[in-house]
Amino acid sequence: MSLLTASALLLAQSGPAAAALDCANAVTQSDMTACAASEWQQADAKLNSQWEQTAAHMRQRDAMYDHSHEDRPGFFDQLLAAQRAWLTYRDANCATEGYVARGGTLEPMLVAHCKAELTRQRTRQLQSIEEWPE
Repeated sequence: MSLLTASALLLAQSGPAAAALDCANAVTQSDMTACAASEWQQADAKLNSQWEQTAAHMRQRDAMYDHSHEDRPGFFDQLLAAQRAWLTYRDANCATEGYVARGGTLEPMLVAHCKAELTRQRTRQLQSIEEWPE
């Protein structure tokens, strides 16, 4: 089975059926992979929610800041560029981490675990941006 096919299967399994899985006691590779995919999807949903908040915060900072004396990107534009670069990094880094089991049934689970962990870290980073002094 190719990684693409396994990933598609992962996403199909990570819907309502994955919610019925006992991920704390998953035994089969299929169940562990579905649980890892579900974990990543939950982390991604939290990231997307935090992104909306942080993006709005940065747009507010742009509205309060006088940009007329410089030609650098605004707060939001810089955040957006960083987020796009981070997404590229996360996906490439996690694909690399999955190579420890390249072509095997373990690979999609390793990639999903990596994406979940890095996504949780990024969510915390976005939260901390909102704590900057005004």
